[in-house]
Amino acid sequence: MTELNSAVGTLESEAQEERLDALIQQLEKYPEALGDYREWLNTFGINTDGMRTMGSAEATMSQLAKRMKHGRSWVEKGKQAMMNGLIAHMDHMSLQTLFGRMDGWNDSQEDVKPPKHYVEKVTHTVGHWTQKNLPCLHGKSGIPVHHALKALQGF
Repeated sequence: MTELNSAVGTLESEAQEERLDALIQQLEKYPEALGDYREWLNTFGINTDGMRTMGSAEATMSQLAKRMKHGRSWVEKGKQAMMNGLIAHMDHMSLQTLFGRMDGWNDSQEDVKPPKHYVEKVTHTVGHWTQKNLPCLHGKSGIPVHHALKALQGF
């Protein structure tokens, strides 16, 4: 609050000064909004060891919201299950699933790529298989479908 009060009179426009004054008045009405939520949880006997500060928690929630949404709509049950999974993974907690309990998380980031000759062999095998099973490849080579399929070669 001291920092906000010291900013009064230093802003560029009258509108900004009015907005700052309104913010200060609102925060003075609700002083508990500036307190640490962990102290509030401690009063209820909840252990807050390892919990993050509010700024960190807000950033984490922002990341969760971004990862959850990505332009998709979610069914409430699916959203809740995904949130439980993400939170359990981030906090290294155990997770109860339909298939049992998962107590450990594998956080290794090993990126295993197949050998190049294997990828080339699969490409050739798939190419031979599709040539005989897709009739459009036996037709004219100037049609758009032929160009599209040729462009996908190697995927």
